[in-house]
Amino acid sequence: MGALMLQGTGSDVGKSVLVAGLCRAFANRGLTVRPFKPQNMSNNAAVTADGGEIGRAQATQAIAARVAPSVDMNPVLLKPQGDRSSQLVVRGQVRGTLAAARWREGREGLLVEVVESYRRLRADSDIVVVEGAGSPAEINLRGGDIANMGFARAAGVPVVLVGDIDRGGVIAALVGTRAVIDPADAAMIHGFLVNKFRGDPALFDDGYRAIEQRSGWRGYGVVPWLADAVRLPSEDAVILERPRGRYDGRITIACPITPRISNFDDLDPLRLEPGVALVMVPPGTPIPPADLIVLAGSKATIADLAFVRAQGWDIDITAHRRQGRPVLGLCGGYQMLGRRVADPDGIEGPAGAVDGLGLLDVETVLAGAKTLTRVTGTALGARFEGYEMHVGDTAGADTRRPIGRFDDGRGDGATSADGLVTGSYVHGLFGLAAQRAAWLARLGAAGSGPDHAASIDTALDAIAETLERHVDVAGLLTLSQTAA
Repeated sequence: MGALMLQGTGSDVGKSVLVAGLCRAFANRGLTVRPFKPQNMSNNAAVTADGGEIGRAQATQAIAARVAPSVDMNPVLLKPQGDRSSQLVVRGQVRGTLAAARWREGREGLLVEVVESYRRLRADSDIVVVEGAGSPAEINLRGGDIANMGFARAAGVPVVLVGDIDRGGVIAALVGTRAVIDPADAAMIHGFLVNKFRGDPALFDDGYRAIEQRSGWRGYGVVPWLADAVRLPSEDAVILERPRGRYDGRITIACPITPRISNFDDLDPLRLEPGVALVMVPPGTPIPPADLIVLAGSKATIADLAFVRAQGWDIDITAHRRQGRPVLGLCGGYQMLGRRVADPDGIEGPAGAVDGLGLLDVETVLAGAKTLTRVTGTALGARFEGYEMHVGDTAGADTRRPIGRFDDGRGDGATSADGLVTGSYVHGLFGLAAQRAAWLARLGAAGSGPDHAASIDTALDAIAETLERHVDVAGLLTLSQTAA
């Protein structure tokens, strides 16, 4: 049938959620749908069935489309691992590390592979729903662009521009984008959506008409605030407006926010538990009294370990453990909890080794090929399913007390002799309700939520239903048919 691309007036205007909602809405109409994002930048990723990694949002969008995620859905993924460098993942596999300047010079060469991935999806579906990155209004980045208009023009995909009314200035953002971009780029935009509206949409009728008149584009709808989006996995940034105090009758789980924190969506199932207060601890803030401290994954374990010490969080974590309270490390966080982390090949930066926090009797060597695999198994007497996505091997006495076992018989992670400190390489560990309940039981609480996958699916249906009421979905399908 065709293809449709959503671009935004800026980052965080809700493109990912709208693409997911449209994927579900189109799938509900009986169409074969595929999501696609040419280029993503995120340290939250998912492992695909074909043995690669893609951005978390595209994996969620695949769920919305009721298809298995594939590497073609996000052919270029940048994973920041330093202030000026990122790991480059192409079609699911690591292709090296790029400095920011080299990326701007070399990205155009990836356009051929990006379009090839898109064409494969297009051949296998009725409609491809494409998500842009950032904004086409960032005209300083237009040269060599593969994420927005560079892709749209190369592939001949019509564009709908998304503006965020909640942040204010949506009229200027939409009309202003029209004013600053190249006329040939502007010709690819056929309409707009106003997103995140709170209140009566009729109050914006005059503004809506003003955008149509000043831009020359037609409006496809005003999308209300999608409260169900909170149940979708986190992707690009940690929302700092988490509960920061202890709540009577609630279990407090604290997670410090390191500069290269990754796959923090592992904690989403806990955040949605009504009996849990998940505290994301920002830099400059001590770790508060908590029932459990979690060290999440990291794209740069050694650098984030140094940051933990610079913040004094290592002292907070040690004091927490001395009080007889548990600590859990996930992936990079697990590596930090050991006695030593070595990087002999300079994978994360200069070659060398550093002392870990010393709370687990294990050592990690960052070497070898990246592990990318889906896993299932049992931990704490309950089933789990998830994926491994890490570089390095961890060994030591505490691995003789694995936190769980995979179905192939291998042990996962490690447990300290006193049982208070544990580490695991499994992302998505808390997804199944029974596994989550087993962890909460150790903290003296009861889990009450469903499997996280079921919660996501329910949220996607609710978002799709809202879009069907407030967006001209039929008009978007008609527009998609104009794709080359």
